[in-house]
Amino acid sequence: MSHRGRIGVVLARTGRLTLLGDPLDYVVHRFRGLFPALEFVTADSRSTVEGARAATRRLVETDGVRVVVCLGGTSVLPAITETCELLRTPCVSTALPWQVYRYGRDRDFDWTYHFCWGLDDIAATFADLWCRAGNSVGLLWNDGPQGRALRDPDFGFLPVRSHAVVDAGAYRESESDFAQQVDVLRWSDVDIVTSAATTGDLVRFLARAREAGLRPNLVTCSRWLAYPFGMDDPALDRVATVVAWAPQHRYTSSVDGTSAVRLGEDYLRETGRPWLPLLGLAHALLEVAVHAVTTGEDRDAVADVLAKTTVDTIAGRLDWTSGPVPCVATLPLAAGQWQNRVLRVVDNEKVPAAVRDGDLVLGVRN
Repeated sequence: MSHRGRIGVVLARTGRLTLLGDPLDYVVHRFRGLFPALEFVTADSRSTVEGARAATRRLVETDGVRVVVCLGGTSVLPAITETCELLRTPCVSTALPWQVYRYGRDRDFDWTYHFCWGLDDIAATFADLWCRAGNSVGLLWNDGPQGRALRDPDFGFLPVRSHAVVDAGAYRESESDFAQQVDVLRWSDVDIVTSAATTGDLVRFLARAREAGLRPNLVTCSRWLAYPFGMDDPALDRVATVVAWAPQHRYTSSVDGTSAVRLGEDYLRETGRPWLPLLGLAHALLEVAVHAVTTGEDRDAVADVLAKTTVDTIAGRLDWTSGPVPCVATLPLAAGQWQNRVLRVVDNEKVPAAVRDGDLVLGVRN
């Protein structure tokens, strides 16, 4: 087969990010059936920076792909996109707030294109919920790349509306007992706690908060709670998060007209697993890749196509001609809340295409 029709997919098939790779793996198999004239070549990132770089190099240098796609991973995704820049190969990525994606990189990109929501979108979506829960917000952020980006005074998670904010202090991911952070927030008498923690860290924080008598009216958390990971723990019930995609979204695929609800149903029937918000993003990722490789004759042309792309996907409209910065397209966010292990859309003001199927419930679980 000509390399012109070859799409490279870096995804986690081993390691801690495997759940991120599952929806993308499913969509790859689906697109192979839809486009037999194209070749979709996958490579395992092994959920590590080193594995991601090696997988990307293999796809470009050995397999000769025309474009690379990838999804999520705070450290893994930038490793893939930076490798593509070095190898002068187009790349499309998603599922990392665009400010975090650009954090620490001081020049515009020539080959790498990204679509996602922003930290400002998360803040605005959460603020709509905070107005129903109180006036003061405690910030629970780690000391890693995500936390540093959230704290950035220029593009981070900036205060919105009239809420008072209290930074609980940075914590080390997976290693903190959260005693210090709970003390700060308890003495500040915050009404709301917001975070971008892993599910494991959030469970530990909530346990420590309960022991200390800190009982916020609402907990909001992006990142892993939006994907989700480890939602079996009942302590996470009633945690609110952002919703980039759900089967209730009234969107259809640009390649075959499949509806969001049909995609969710097919995923459940064929895998035995419930839908994940990343499923729609993964599908949109390959919609964009197919559009690019079937339009551009070579890597330079594919990059040029991506820079000019505006396409309606199963995750909504993606427009790289009017992004907040070059090479970035944004997605709006609805607000959701985990209720009895089901992610309900509780506010769709910013995404009319999302169908609201629940009401916000205040108070943390006992």
